[in-house]
Amino acid sequence: MLVLDAGAFMAAERGDRDVVALVKRERLAGRVPLTCGGVVAQVWRGGRGRQVPVAMLLDGVEVVPIDDGLGRRAGMLLARSGRSDAIDAAVVCLAGDGDDILTSDPGDLRGLAEAAEMHVELIPV
Repeated sequence: MLVLDAGAFMAAERGDRDVVALVKRERLAGRVPLTCGGVVAQVWRGGRGRQVPVAMLLDGVEVVPIDDGLGRRAGMLLARSGRSDAIDAAVVCLAGDGDDILTSDPGDLRGLAEAAEMHVELIPV
């Protein structure tokens, strides 16, 4: 599975076609990439102008709400890792062993993934 953090959407906004191609590849393989509502809050500014690529990318991604369950898992991960970014923790909690995460913060997410004792591929964008 492919999970997107805010950096993936910002890369698309900058015109990075690799991000769009990775999402398209996942969709063609029958897998729907994931992100969470917190990531949307970090990147969404109306979807017009330079944000059109963000809006288009969101159309191909499942947006998971940060509900009680995800919030608690992310909070526990923050406690184990000593980190403080709840959205980064939620993104890592969406992933499973062997999943890919598109990120502009591989260092931050690596520490969270290690604390979660999971192997994810962090793809820098």
